[in-house]
Amino acid sequence: MMSNDSNKGLGPQDPRMAELEAMLATSRSDSESRLAKANKPAVKGFAQGNRVLTEMIAGPAGGGLIGWLFDRLIGTKPIFLIIFLLLGVCIAFRNVVRISREHPE
Repeated sequence: MMSNDSNKGLGPQDPRMAELEAMLATSRSDSESRLAKANKPAVKGFAQGNRVLTEMIAGPAGGGLIGWLFDRLIGTKPIFLIIFLLLGVCIAFRNVVRISREHPE
């Protein structure tokens, strides 16, 4: 019988295998930390975009609703609706400017 010497020295006790495993573990942890850092600003930017969208919808909608309610209660036609709608738009733009000043980390 012939013995196969091609795998000689590559057993589980071989120091080269232990060194290779250590290098692989280091490489995996480095790549995972890089990916975590790379994805963090994108998530922050996505959250900021959702906040801007919410402000641009909720500000005018809330102002319009309040203006419409005042018009119904007082008996005027569109004056409070227009005033509060414009006020809601102004507040929404102010909040968008505040959100845009926040920088992703």
